[in-house]
Amino acid sequence: MSLFDKTTQALGVATDMRLKRQNVISSNIANAETPGYHAKKLDFEDQLSRALDLDGLRRMDVTNKEHLPNTIGHTENVKADIYDNPDIPINNDKNTVDLEKEMASLAENTIMYKTAVELIRKKLGAMRYVASDGGR
Repeated sequence: MSLFDKTTQALGVATDMRLKRQNVISSNIANAETPGYHAKKLDFEDQLSRALDLDGLRRMDVTNKEHLPNTIGHTENVKADIYDNPDIPINNDKNTVDLEKEMASLAENTIMYKTAVELIRKKLGAMRYVASDGGR
């Protein structure tokens, strides 16, 4: 039994992954002038969605103790997928960093990170309120 619900666990994973993405984007920006550097990309959203089974299509019940365990809802299985970004053309110096796109990605990722942290803060505030006997 976990103290935190599925939403809080998912937000925790999202903040971890967004921090990793921030590092990847920062590395891309730092290497914008490095000849031959290939920009990296980090994805995790599809794995997180599968772990949470947001659309309900992947639900399976374990009907026998010999069956493999159901991993849906287990956010600890979410891993980051880091790869060379195929969406960016290669420059004359074989560098694939598009500085404007990277800066936009950095800003978007920062906003999403802050939003997830704020949602976690609000959920913990609600738990604190309940734990203190509803403010009595």
